[in-house]
Amino acid sequence: MKLLGLNSPSPWSRKVKLKRLLWIVTYYTLFRWTPPSWFGWRNTLLRCFGAIIDDTKIAPARIWPDVQIYYPWFLRLGAASIAGPGTRIYNLAMVTLEDGANLSRHIHICAGSHDLERWEMPLITVPITIGRNSWVGTDCFIGPGVTIGEECVIGARSVVVGDQKARMICVGHPCKPLKPRPPIR
Repeated sequence: MKLLGLNSPSPWSRKVKLKRLLWIVTYYTLFRWTPPSWFGWRNTLLRCFGAIIDDTKIAPARIWPDVQIYYPWFLRLGAASIAGPGTRIYNLAMVTLEDGANLSRHIHICAGSHDLERWEMPLITVPITIGRNSWVGTDCFIGPGVTIGEECVIGARSVVVGDQKARMICVGHPCKPLKPRPPIR
């Protein structure tokens, strides 16, 4: 008798599992307890674990202390990008927030799924990109492989499972373009 997901091997090596364990300890002891304004400290910790953070241009990336980041080495943050309170970045593959990308509150980014055509249900990982100066509203879900275009707005509680075009206001479940975003003054 076959059982779904039974005997599925872990895609992670022992070295990656150890690195993840070290990150968990660091997250709960040195990252999460920090005051909200200590963006530089949190960026330094993320860099120590392999995150690519470009804060040399205009302003540093701003990651709030309660943002859950699963694999910092799969994270790329542009200048002045923001991950707001309560956000979960389940980055099984590279997640990129380009310059000025803004994740509001309680966003769930998920860069992985499972192959449903195989009994073992092996892990599938696909990168996610949030474009330059885009804004993702509160309580949104961003699925694997999604690219959100430059200056795009994703309305609150949207479920984004497909790419969203640049300079559009997009909403819904599933998320779809509603209308063009007015020029930013």
